[in-house]
This record gives sequence, C-alpha cells and structure tokens, in this order.
Amino acid sequence: MARSVGKRSVHKRAHAVRIPKQTSRADTAARGTAKQAKKRAKAERQGELGRLTPGNAKKVVGIAKIVGPAVAPFVVRAVTAARAAYDRYRARRLGVPVDEVGSFTGRGAALHARIAGDAEALRDLRTRVAGRSDEESLAVEQYAERTAARLAELTSVVRAAERMPAARRRAAHRAVHDELGGVEQNLLRRFGVEPR
Repeated sequence: MARSVGKRSVHKRAHAVRIPKQTSRADTAARGTAKQAKKRAKAERQGELGRLTPGNAKKVVGIAKIVGPAVAPFVVRAVTAARAAYDRYRARRLGVPVDEVGSFTGRGAALHARIAGDAEALRDLRTRVAGRSDEESLAVEQYAERTAARLAELTSVVRAAERMPAARRRAAHRAVHDELGGVEQNLLRRFGVEPR
C-alpha cells in the first residue's frame, strides 16, 4: 500500500502543469527595442557608433561570405552590360566602330577620331586612280602627302594639348577643329562633292 501511495504522489507531480506567464507580442517587441536602445546608447558612450570596429568588421565579413557568392554573378553581369552600353555610346559619339573605341581616349578623343577618319579618306583618295591623267594623279599624290603630314602634326598637337591647362587645351582643340574643317572641305572637293 505504501507503494501505491508513493506512485500516486509521483503521478500527481508528473501531471502538474506549469502555467507560463502570459506575455503579449507588444511586450516582447518593447523589450527588444529597449535592448537595442541600450546597445546604441552604450556604443555612443564608447564612441563606436558609426565607426568600423572589430566586431562590426566581423559581422560585415560574415555577411559578405554568405551573400557575396550568391550576388557576385549578377553584379558581374550588370557591370559587363553597363560597360558595353557605355562603349556603344562612346562609339556613336566619336563616329567609330565599337572595337576601335579603345584607340581614342582622353579629352581629345573626338579630334583623334576625326583625324583618323580623315586619314582613312585620304588613303581612299590615293587609291582611286581610275579616270585620272598622270598629271592629276601627281597632283593628288602631292596633295595627299602634304595633307598626311598636316594630319600627323595635328595629331601631335592634340596629344600635347592633353597636358595643358584647361583654357589652353580648349584653345588648342578649337584651332585643330577649325583646321580639320578646312582639310575635310578640301577632301570633299577632291572627291567631287561641293560642301555648302
């Protein structure tokens, strides 16, 4: 009988249910905000708020290890697409094919592109010998040599202007621009097109 009494008391203890305190979500949220405010105040007192500390650095590195590999392919694709779009934009502005954009850099890139285009037109003019007399061919060849030498000088001027102060560089670029206008008008006349 003693056993049964003992068993009953054990049995009663096993079924005893503890009733937890009733806490609302608002109370839990309020405690969480209070903890965050305490941490923030402590960081302000210690002068660590907004600064990179070893603890903050570890957190950032940990997040980067997790997020980095997942985001990296998207970032690479976005950067590649942006670079291709920028190269196409520059090529349109300079009037050259996209694969030649890298050849024309710096503040005088547009002038370098114009000079290269004029040099190409000059080579075309030299190769067109059909229907020309010997005298005309000699005149074209002399004109092409003089103009090629002038274009080489203008290229040197544009390169030298890259290192000049802004006002002098702009003045040099304007002078080259005007000179190229004359060269281009002459080329058009030689091709049989009258510029307006």
